[in-house]
Amino acid sequence: MARLPVTVFGGTGFLGRRVVRHLADQGFPVRAASRHPGRDPPRAGDRAVEPVQADVTDDRSVAAAVAGAQAVVNAVSLYVERGGVTFRSIHVDAAARVAREAQRAGVATLVHLSGIGADPASRSPYIRSRGEGEQAVGAAFPATILIRPSAIVGPDDALLVPVARMLRRVPVFPLFDRGRTRLQPVHVDDVALAIVRAMAGQGGVTYELGGGAVYSYRKLIGLIARHVGRQPLLLPVPFPAWQALALVAERLPRPPIARNQVEVMRADNVADPNLPGFSTLGMTPLSVEQVLPLVVPSD
Repeated sequence: MARLPVTVFGGTGFLGRRVVRHLADQGFPVRAASRHPGRDPPRAGDRAVEPVQADVTDDRSVAAAVAGAQAVVNAVSLYVERGGVTFRSIHVDAAARVAREAQRAGVATLVHLSGIGADPASRSPYIRSRGEGEQAVGAAFPATILIRPSAIVGPDDALLVPVARMLRRVPVFPLFDRGRTRLQPVHVDDVALAIVRAMAGQGGVTYELGGGAVYSYRKLIGLIARHVGRQPLLLPVPFPAWQALALVAERLPRPPIARNQVEVMRADNVADPNLPGFSTLGMTPLSVEQVLPLVVPSD
């Protein structure tokens, strides 16, 4: 009997296209749903991947994309607000729309991407929207599988690659405050495979996904610096100064830093050992030491 398709919203994005590939590798027919499906189509060999135009801010578009699907993965995220596209419109309203339409369509499984530290009571608009999004999705689709990764790293990421690029150019590297925040960066392919494996389990479960090791931000920068053959002076910079810098940077077409990144760095970003994670899914995630050679050429 032929399998019903799996719809992946954000299916051409950094994480989404890896989810599409892993699903296709396991024989699932996949709809890679995005606003511009032809711009960066996912690669899955000759397997059944159907690019689908879909806008998560439009009811009809979402309903069409989930119709007849056995499962839905929402991997859409926003990192910089522009105009009417806000953290709330994407992480809360659009996420609720996907969940609501999936419920109406009789979809069996919904996977929603959130993040470690999501908190509806946070003063940070970004972190609060993540927490409110989880609540909205859970209300619309009670059996939602929540995926909360730590900082996701991989080719063309927003952490290892730009930090390595900057370390090669400057003798002084600014730290977030004193660099004490703890991070557990996780490889994008590990997260993608974990999402596919989680789909086979029960609904209503929250997974927190951290990589193979925990680092202070200062230690992480030192690790990347050694990898690219640099010994920079590490300069502590207070968080208020970072916020002011990010506010200016966000006006650029491709901002090197955004306010939400500063906000996330104020608190540790480490998986809760009391919640299901990679070990529950039978996986051993890569550490940054293992990921660096894959994504950053050494000098």
